[in-house]
Amino acid sequence: MLQDEITPEHLFWNRRRWIQAAALAGSLPVSFGAYRLFNPIDIDVVLQSELKNFVKSDHDSKHLLENGFAVGDSTSSMYDITHFNNFLEFTDDQQAVAAKSKDFRTDGWTIEVGGLVERPMTFTLDQIRTEFPVEERIYRMRCIEAWSMVIPWSGFPLAALLEKVRPTSNAKFVAFESLKDKSRMPNQVPGEVQWPYREGVRLDEALHPLTLIAIGLYRRELPPCNGAPIRLVVPWKYGIKSIKSIVKIDLVADQPVTAWNQAAPRENGFYANVNPNVDHPRWSQKTERRVGELLRRDTLLFNGYEKQVAHLYDGMDLNVHY
Repeated sequence: MLQDEITPEHLFWNRRRWIQAAALAGSLPVSFGAYRLFNPIDIDVVLQSELKNFVKSDHDSKHLLENGFAVGDSTSSMYDITHFNNFLEFTDDQQAVAAKSKDFRTDGWTIEVGGLVERPMTFTLDQIRTEFPVEERIYRMRCIEAWSMVIPWSGFPLAALLEKVRPTSNAKFVAFESLKDKSRMPNQVPGEVQWPYREGVRLDEALHPLTLIAIGLYRRELPPCNGAPIRLVVPWKYGIKSIKSIVKIDLVADQPVTAWNQAAPRENGFYANVNPNVDHPRWSQKTERRVGELLRRDTLLFNGYEKQVAHLYDGMDLNVHY
């Protein structure tokens, strides 16, 4: 049986579960209001222990691993996940994002989904939380800067959302846009990235079962430093593709502009698939540093999801499409 990874197929993220989690964690706040960072010892011991209990059999473990919904690595700690990350809208300092973003508010947040669809829709956060059954996934996360983590996400497949709006036959790509608001994201200043942050994937990549819209991690609401209130997670791609704080999703016919491909095209391709055989112009991608570990480890093709996603790129030269 897996000791650190679980992925029940459909777990509804309801208030009762939040209350139960709070009781386990010693009366921790659990509402969808302001997020708080917790003492890593208090929260991690409780939550990692709780996660283990959801794998009921070795058969379940094998199923989750084969589908890529869980991994054989230990999860990173809540503290590491929330205290070492990139979120340029708040700061360039990876270890200061939590402090800089702690007062970020998501009141009145909406996500507009349109473009080449039959039923354009605008979702509130309450609609997102109630209309889409929440699943739990434990994914590797590999940053283009050659560091990595293992993160237990809560969310739902992007395919479920796209099914609601019904893409037309002309739709070939999905374009994403983050919030642009310098009063709330003070580091949105002129520089390499042109705000708002934009990303995109092919429609077949978007519809893949591994592609997740995350609204939480470690069974808690998504904290500001990790992209509150809603973000994309594409685990076989470098982290730059997993856009945070999404406000707009468009189905489009042509390959969309993406933030880092636009800012530094020689260093950042549109696809950004994890590939240890293609070095970044300024460093090797053959190994990575798992945050919280001393030694480096080998980087896996497609971040270890080759079995699940390699067919998406049949006929493409992976050493060109970086």
